[in-house]
Amino acid sequence: MVPVEDASEGRAGAENRRAGACETERVRGVHEGILRRQSARESAARTYARALPIVPVRARGLTIEGADGRRYLDCLSGAGTLALGHNHPVVLEAIRKVLDSGAPLHVLDLATPVKDAFTTELFRTLPPALADRARVQFCGPAGTDAVEAALKLVRTATGRRGILAFTGAYHGMTAGALEASGGASEVRVTRLPFPQDYRCPFGVGGERGAELSARWTESLLDDTKSGVPLPAGMILEPVQGEGGVHPAPDAWLRRMRRITEARAIPLIADEVQTGVGRTGRFWAVEHSGVVPDVMVLSKAIGGSLPLAVVVYRDDLDVWKPGAHAGTFRGNQLAMAAGTATLAYVRENRLAERAATLGARMLDRLRRLAAEFPCVGDVRGRGLMIGIELVNPESASDPAPPDSPASPLGGTGPRLAAPALAAAVQRECLRRGLIVELGGRHASVIRLLPPLTISDEQTDAVLDRLADAVAAVAGGPMAHP
Repeated sequence: MVPVEDASEGRAGAENRRAGACETERVRGVHEGILRRQSARESAARTYARALPIVPVRARGLTIEGADGRRYLDCLSGAGTLALGHNHPVVLEAIRKVLDSGAPLHVLDLATPVKDAFTTELFRTLPPALADRARVQFCGPAGTDAVEAALKLVRTATGRRGILAFTGAYHGMTAGALEASGGASEVRVTRLPFPQDYRCPFGVGGERGAELSARWTESLLDDTKSGVPLPAGMILEPVQGEGGVHPAPDAWLRRMRRITEARAIPLIADEVQTGVGRTGRFWAVEHSGVVPDVMVLSKAIGGSLPLAVVVYRDDLDVWKPGAHAGTFRGNQLAMAAGTATLAYVRENRLAERAATLGARMLDRLRRLAAEFPCVGDVRGRGLMIGIELVNPESASDPAPPDSPASPLGGTGPRLAAPALAAAVQRECLRRGLIVELGGRHASVIRLLPPLTISDEQTDAVLDRLADAVAAVAGGPMAHP
């Protein structure tokens, strides 16, 4: 016979288990319902929601909690927007301060103390040779708006129309920005080869490949029969992000600066994703010592809120009043959050931290590449890292003599494996890790963790990623 108290405890335990099961089912229903309604109501153009079927409800730092109760390590960081991670205390404090002050939240382009503080902090971080002569144009809220403004600026200042851009580029989704991007279908922009080691457009890689890219650019500009008139500007990313995480070689970038300067072609550096410490310097152009004529800035400069600006040399400032405008160019909350973010990154030397931590991550990931033939290449700069997945059984060309050592053991590039990359992304999500895909064939796993990621969190990210690669490499997806 069961004692009364034991029976009572048994009934209570059973009731608690039933209540827990009901709550789990309710939570799962909420999660699935939101995803179902999103699928039914939102545009077919939605992207991240397809590969990442989660419903974030809380977040702090690197961590996101979903409506289903699961926790994730976020190495997407709003596509690089969240330099300090989710809901950093200094960002929240800056936003609350503006909200509690009674300050206007919408001011068009009027001067405010909040805007003045942001501009002051922004200029403090710029390369000194640019900051000394800089002007800033506040644009619409997205990076693509700033790219459009930059293209309009150099065309107005030079009186010329053409633009030089690079293969693999990504500058945004509006008409002009898209034309300068690598995925453009109707090209009115002259496309130049961007140097890269693993899939060198000239088949040689290394310094020789970068030299050939520079020579091609010079020849195109100086050949009177090239069909390319003197352009209004050249736009480039110091590290191509969406194109597959390709850092521009420093010597090549300096060469581009010399080429454009000698021909009075304004050089536009798109630092939308590379800026604010992401690559190990506050601005990625600082690795090479290049000072561009124009810098396009967005993402992290708004401290997680929408903000975009163009910073440029004062002699290019020939616009007439109203020549470029935008209703939401005076986002006070974003400016306050941005000021706090810029100052925190600068004062806490997070760019240097990104350089150190990124080098450590690259080292471990290259060891992973040596273990798994499906990892074709590992590359990046600072906390902007790419892992290219390939079909290990596809044919490869011999590696060029002067190319960097390949994790494939001296062979050239194998076929990209987008299905394999997608499988790794799914396995990462199963393990509570959010990563992005990029590159020419969406075959590159991209890591963009916040600059505040800890050593312990870094190890957890790498462990989960390694487990995901191992799980896929051992399955049928490894041999498509």
